[in-house]
Amino acid sequence: MVPIDEDQARTWLATALDEALDGLQEGGIPIGAALYGADGTLLGRGRNRRVQAGDPSAHAETDAFRAAGRQRSYRGTTMVTTLSPCWYCSGLVRQFGISRVVVGEAGTFRGGHEWLAGHGVEVVVLDDPECAALMREFVRENPELWGEDIGEG
Repeated sequence: MVPIDEDQARTWLATALDEALDGLQEGGIPIGAALYGADGTLLGRGRNRRVQAGDPSAHAETDAFRAAGRQRSYRGTTMVTTLSPCWYCSGLVRQFGISRVVVGEAGTFRGGHEWLAGHGVEVVVLDDPECAALMREFVRENPELWGEDIGEG
């Protein structure tokens, strides 16, 4: 698999960020994701819908994965997420052989992206200031909901 260039990664991150902003407008947790095929085709996009759906498993990455539908293989695909994936979503990436994860920011929450890298997944952390600012503000204004989302509630 050819390494992703930063311009492409940021273009794809914009899709995930749009999802995060939509989720925030719906009263949810502002985390977005998108799954891209090996050829660059957008397969699915999604957002954290835990609050909106009342479903604790409705994380952004799982929402994008479900929206992509059944694929014969996930090899060569890229999961783009505005925030470092939690252990649940990191497990999804590893279980289905998603080849690359692009992370908008990992300062607010340090999930399983280093574990994924240690297991052969290409990980690109962009340290995107817009993603970081969005999460910092959300965490400051919604500490209880944030604690619930990361399993510390």
